[in-house]
Amino acid sequence: QSAVGSLSNMAANRIRPKKLSEPTVSRLPIYLRIAEQAARSGEDRLDSKRIAELAGHSATTVRRDLSGIGTLGKRGSGYDPTRLAGAISKELGLDQQYNAIVVGMGNLGRALVNSQNFITGGGTLVGIYDVDPAVIGTTVGGFVVQDFNGPLAEASTAILCVPPAASQSVADRLMAHGVTALLNFAPQVLTRTPEVSVHYVDFSIELQVLRYRQNHRLSFSGVVHSVGATSPNTPGSPAVSE
Repeated sequence: QSAVGSLSNMAANRIRPKKLSEPTVSRLPIYLRIAEQAARSGEDRLDSKRIAELAGHSATTVRRDLSGIGTLGKRGSGYDPTRLAGAISKELGLDQQYNAIVVGMGNLGRALVNSQNFITGGGTLVGIYDVDPAVIGTTVGGFVVQDFNGPLAEASTAILCVPPAASQSVADRLMAHGVTALLNFAPQVLTRTPEVSVHYVDFSIELQVLRYRQNHRLSFSGVVHSVGATSPNTPGSPAVSE
C-alpha cells in the first residue's frame, strides 16, 4: 500500500463519526428542544451553562455530549441555536423520511395519535390498528382504525400500545412485515431479530426515577419529555390496548 493511500486511510479514520453513548443519545432530544426554543425566541447565542441549567446536567456533560456530534461552538462564545438544533436533528436522523404505525387504540394509543408533537422529524403516521371489533372502523386523530389482523401499511417504525401478554405476538407480526424499529410501551421485554431496534418506555419506571430525584433533590430529564403524550379525550378499548 502506498504512503499516500495510508495517509488517506488514516484521515478517513480520523473523520469517521464516532458512535455516541446511550446516555448521550438520551440527552440530545432535550438539548434539541432547548436550542429550538432559543431560536424561536430570537436568541443568537446559547452557552453550555444555560443549556445545562435547563437540561438538569452539568456544563461539562453538555460540552462533552455536543462535542460528539461535531465542532458546533467556540469556547467563550457559546452555540448558535439554529445551527445547534440542525446538527442535533441530523444526528438523531430527524432529517430522514420514515413511515410509522401505531398498534393499540386504548387510552395511551389514542393520546399519542391525538398528540400534536407525536411524530417528529421526517416521520409520517400511515396507519393505526387494533383487534377489537368495537374499535375497528372508528376514527382517532383523523385516522380510521384498521384491523391489525388485516393488511398493514408499509412502515419501518411501529409504536406498541398493547398489553404485555400481546406485545410479543404483535412484535413478531410487525417484524415479519418488515418493521425494523419498535417503540414498546408495554412492560415486557421483547425477543427480536438482530436487525430490529427496540426502545422501551415505561411511565411507572420514569415516575419512580422522578421520585428518587425529588427525594434526593436531583434534576430530572426523562422520557415523558420526549414522548409528548397528551391526555386522552375519549375512553379506550380493553382489547389490544393498554
